[in-house]
Amino acid sequence: MKRLSDATLAEAGPEVGRPRYDRAATTIGVVHFGPGAFHRAHQAAYFDRLLAADPRWAICAVSLRTPDVAEALRPQDGLYTLVELGEETRVRVIGAIREVLVAAWEPEAVAQRLASPDTRIVTLTVTEKGYCLTPQGWLDHDHPDIVHDIANPTRPRSVIGWLVEGMARRMAAGLPPFVTLSCDNLSPNGPKLQQAVVALAQYRGVELHRWIGATAKFPATMVDSITPATDDALRTRVTGLLGLEDAWPVQREPFSQWVIKDDVGPDRDALSVVATLTDDVAAWEQAKLRLLNGAHSTLAYAGILRGHQTVRDAMADASLANFVRAMMLEDIAPTLQPPAGLDVHAYVEALLERFRNPAIEHRLSQIAWDGSQKLPIRILGTIRATLVAGRLVGRLAVPVAAWMRFVVRQAGAATPLTDPLAAPLAALGKACGGDPAQDAARFLAFDAVFPREMAADGRFVDAVVGAYARLPELPA
Repeated sequence: MKRLSDATLAEAGPEVGRPRYDRAATTIGVVHFGPGAFHRAHQAAYFDRLLAADPRWAICAVSLRTPDVAEALRPQDGLYTLVELGEETRVRVIGAIREVLVAAWEPEAVAQRLASPDTRIVTLTVTEKGYCLTPQGWLDHDHPDIVHDIANPTRPRSVIGWLVEGMARRMAAGLPPFVTLSCDNLSPNGPKLQQAVVALAQYRGVELHRWIGATAKFPATMVDSITPATDDALRTRVTGLLGLEDAWPVQREPFSQWVIKDDVGPDRDALSVVATLTDDVAAWEQAKLRLLNGAHSTLAYAGILRGHQTVRDAMADASLANFVRAMMLEDIAPTLQPPAGLDVHAYVEALLERFRNPAIEHRLSQIAWDGSQKLPIRILGTIRATLVAGRLVGRLAVPVAAWMRFVVRQAGAATPLTDPLAAPLAALGKACGGDPAQDAARFLAFDAVFPREMAADGRFVDAVVGAYARLPELPA
């Protein structure tokens, strides 16, 4: 069967949407690090819409190390299929990606692209672990990639190192810095990225350090769209719809949101066409991280322990669905300061409907990845706020205890964890003997995840021990 490409796109089925612009006439104005499924389903789709009116927004997609995306998309001229799964399925070929690079293989090409006068925006979806931060949110100067980048600044490994190298080349060329948009669930993502870049830049000299700190923009953002992993079933479905082979299609729900702090420089008017610009990203982000992502992690860990495979399956479990709804409305919502225009109750009900989407096969195992990085952002902040307010944390302790039980289960089955702290967590899980108090104490002493003051709070400890003992049963 023929492969999707510029040459074959015209042969795709008539119901398939196509780029509404001349790809050959576009200019690469965006460099994106981490072109996984979420970027291609989210930001790239936004830029694809923008390209219909403005040819300056094509994307250079950069993988830091692995060649998988390049090997899939280069033979397709960067084209791929986006399937929106809802009551009606919509299929669209995205043409925004014009170039795919692998930084480990083509470092000079990446550096030149960052330094190009045409590059105005750099976006990132490298997950929380890609920022090389300490648990406190500062640049980890002892991280192996950062140690390497300090010693080899012009051939970096980390995305932080690449941003510094790109800025250095722009300063030397007399160009303004690009605007950098973190699109990861790292709260607050823009300021944390900025401090990491500025901290690493100090090793390149005072002038660059000051120039980045004074002139570069790192607006905070919030992104939202449920994006299940690509599987063979999707590839088969897309082949049937296109009549062409697509090596790496992506899928997501119809809902998609991109909120950006209104500090994006001269391209404000262009970005405002596709994104929501606001002065209160933090409020939008907090609602999303605590309600959507916190509920997702709860469904993942509790759902896996109760024998479920997908979010949809977990939501069909009435006890679990009712538990999550109560947690969202009665425990998480009181910790929020909603932005203007957000009806929290309506937002919760809309999220629950999204979780029930019959067309989405969002695997709980995928959501369970990187729990050591996600729990502090998605759950522990809510628990801290609840403790400060003097409210009970019984329900909120459930996802924490369920994660602990999940780690123990994986370790006992010798199943590898997908987590940057996989090795110490596996050892921790193997050391657990089943006693709720002792097992919980082992985990709570792991300060790479749990702040010491929280681990020492008797209210939280008791709630975690109680939840650990009851699971997979849930409190009323």
